[in-house]
Amino acid sequence: MAEGIITRISGPVVIASGLEGAQMFDVVRIGDMGLVGEIIKIDGIKATVQVYEDTTGLRPGEKVINTKRPLSMQLGPGLLKSIYDGIQRPLDILREQSGDFISRGKVIPALDQKIKWDFVPLKKKGDHVSPGEIIGEVQETPLIMHKIMVPYNVKGILTDISEGKYTVNDIVATVQNGTKTEIGLSSWWTVRTPRPVLRKLPPEEPLLTGQRVLDTFFPVAKGGTAAIPGPFGSGKTVTQQQLAKWADSNVIVYVGCGERGNEMTEVLTTFPKLEDPKSKRPLMERTILVANTSNMPVAAREASIYTGITMGEYYRDMGYGVALMADSTSRWAEALREISGRLEEMPGEEGYPAYLGRRLAEFYERGGKAVVISPEERVGSLTLVGAVSPPGGDFSEPVSQNTLRVTRVFWALDASLASRRHFPSINWLTSYSLYADGMGDWYKNNVSATWISSRKEALEILQKESELQEIVQLVGYDALPEPEKGVLDTARSIREDYLQQSAYDDVDTYTSIGKQFLMLSTILEFGKMEADAIKKGITSVKIGQLESRKMISKIKWTKEDQVEQLVKDTKSKMQQEFLTLLTEATR
Repeated sequence: MAEGIITRISGPVVIASGLEGAQMFDVVRIGDMGLVGEIIKIDGIKATVQVYEDTTGLRPGEKVINTKRPLSMQLGPGLLKSIYDGIQRPLDILREQSGDFISRGKVIPALDQKIKWDFVPLKKKGDHVSPGEIIGEVQETPLIMHKIMVPYNVKGILTDISEGKYTVNDIVATVQNGTKTEIGLSSWWTVRTPRPVLRKLPPEEPLLTGQRVLDTFFPVAKGGTAAIPGPFGSGKTVTQQQLAKWADSNVIVYVGCGERGNEMTEVLTTFPKLEDPKSKRPLMERTILVANTSNMPVAAREASIYTGITMGEYYRDMGYGVALMADSTSRWAEALREISGRLEEMPGEEGYPAYLGRRLAEFYERGGKAVVISPEERVGSLTLVGAVSPPGGDFSEPVSQNTLRVTRVFWALDASLASRRHFPSINWLTSYSLYADGMGDWYKNNVSATWISSRKEALEILQKESELQEIVQLVGYDALPEPEKGVLDTARSIREDYLQQSAYDDVDTYTSIGKQFLMLSTILEFGKMEADAIKKGITSVKIGQLESRKMISKIKWTKEDQVEQLVKDTKSKMQQEFLTLLTEATR
């Protein structure tokens, strides 16, 4: 290990001299406390280091030791159910060892070194194995089978493999191909290097979230990218937590990057108590949490995004569908800005570094649905959902704009909707999804042939409502012609009975795609009947008093197994009531 000394300190940035042979992104240990840092700039034998811990108390002249390896993480059984900080230190273990206020310089293995896992081989001695091939399995949690894969640069004949109980550091197999390579239960990967795939696949299947406004109007594909920009208090964190709880993924990685401590505390206390809706097992059995709050050192905030996505790629390579929630990339960008300023780099727009757009693109490009490197051509997906917190809700600022360039779904949170207690407060007029049309075949085959047309019709009604609201503000609702009143009634039903959804109600918090179709088709059918009745002289006030209108409002509070019957009863009641109205009108 090469050793140098500190010559200058500026917040989380330390200048060290004497580090001969240092390479970019080498991890170093700084000072007597052994703080963890990473080399981000080299000038001769002088190296600039970003420190992942608080530098209070450091002095020039203290030693700097180069570990000669980049920031890497251990990947293996035990990742699930874990809560890490930005550089993959387990927070629960840190707390046990140093109390609520974690002492600096502590380096703890990311995976428990003592637990013995049951390894079941899927290959036998003498088999030829290729890069990415699965040679065995470990039951990591009751929900997830952990697959042990051959490293990407290894192929040859298995000379040794045996069933048994092993720790993450034990060797479980040996491959011979000129040289002998040992394969363990765990492996190491450099976090800033994307894990390679064979080829990317087109996004043709939606990631179902159970949130009606997202699944119906602005769906994200499995392996897709989405951005949730919104001002303070508009519901970004709750929306992402809903996605983490209900998204149709095998594995969830939730990265709390620079968010307020109380929000992260809520995540850390509620997630372990949550139940997986499909298996009825604890949700944490398929979840990894990365917590890096706003008062933690900014350099660790910058690293936390890479830590989370590397773990996501690892499970994707096993063939799982993974969803990663990053909350929020704005705080990550602020960390980049602070480090860039201390490095005295030329600032770009609003003080952000000139490479902000490239860094964001590199992050989102690591998502996707892909055929992973393996002889059996496994398919896995990694969906990325990034929250953006634009100052003052200004979507024209650099982080929002650069994010929109590389993501294909835009869920625009609206402070005015939030203030009216309309949640999720996603604005249906400014949001969009570029995946919706490409997934038409999936909806036709799995939901209904009329799904796409119903979605389009509902969006057109909401757009028409927006235009009519301007007229209403000038002349008042009562001055509108009856057909326009009917449009406003249908639009209100879509907004209140369909788009509004309570995250805290046991029934309404999640809606299956089948129930969503039944709800929307019922609302649209009532709207068509209302339009026909208005043409025949019946007023919208009279129609608004119908019992079937109230029945529609009850559908979203109805359990999944009772919805079909209620919809059937509602449609029957609609037919009966409109027939009665028309009969009375013709007398």
